[in-house]
Parts: sequence; C-alpha cells; structure tokens
Amino acid sequence: MDSIFGLLKLRVKRGINLAVRDLGSSDPYVVITMGNQKLKTRVVKKNCNPEWNEELTLSITDLNAPINVTVFDKDTFTVDDKMGEASIDIRPYIASLKMGLQNLPKGCVVSRVQPSQNNCLADESCIVWDDGKFLQDMSLKLRNVESGEVVIQIEWISLPGCRGLETDGTS
Repeated sequence: MDSIFGLLKLRVKRGINLAVRDLGSSDPYVVITMGNQKLKTRVVKKNCNPEWNEELTLSITDLNAPINVTVFDKDTFTVDDKMGEASIDIRPYIASLKMGLQNLPKGCVVSRVQPSQNNCLADESCIVWDDGKFLQDMSLKLRNVESGEVVIQIEWISLPGCRGLETDGTS
C-alpha cells in the first residue's frame, strides 16, 4: 500500500459516433490500461453510440503515467478491430485535488481544462466539486480512426494506509 497514492474511479459513460467496423455497425467495448493494469467494459452489440455506464477502478502508483483508453470492435472469428484510442492526463485533476479546497458549493467549477494538441479532449473539461468529491467529466476524441469520442468521468478515492497526495514530493 506504500506505493499507492490512491484509487481513480473511471465511469465509462458512452461512445459517440464510433467507427463502423462490421456490416453497418460495430460491437464496441473499451479497454483502459495504465502500467500493468488492464480493465475493460462489457461489449455493446450493434451500436456506434453505445451506453456503457460502467465503473472501473485503477490503483494510482505514478501520478504522471498516462491512462490509455482504447475502443475495440468485438469479432467472433477474427482478432477484434481497433476503433481508436485516447489518453487521459490526470495531472490537472490532481492539481485541483491538491488545492485543499473543501466546503465549496455543490457544482462549483474548480478548474477548466481546454482541448489542446497535448491532450485528447474534444471539448472543455471542467473539474467540479460535487457533494464532497471532485469530479471531472471529459469527452475524449479518439485518435487513429475516422470518427468517435468516448465520454468518461473520473473521481479520486483516498484510501487509509496509502501514500496519499501529500507525500508525492511535488507539493
């Protein structure tokens, strides 16, 4: 537990205008990787605008490591087709957590992250205080594909016995 800063809950909400990889549609699922951790959502059959609404949780051991998001099309008899990828940079989110803000009004925007060449954001992403926790909703534009976005929300979970964010040496 000494090597873990905390947990990051990722809510993989939905896909938007995902690429067609089968006859007129796709059977998409999302794979999230960070270091040696690999998590995946269920497959949504025949849908280029799938609703997953699944929660996946990563143990965070490196605050600078990218979180990779890859969308695949499930195939029965061949290798699953890649439908694009994106990465999540949690550093702006971690910076907001470290501000030590509490007792903010519900829905208060703490920080805004703009789309840039250095991130995969399709639109501005707000880090919001909501009932005692910081949430960041983001729409990630998939790379290396003709179209598609994945909507994800992240939330930090502090664990007793973990290093926590105060001990990372950067504050």
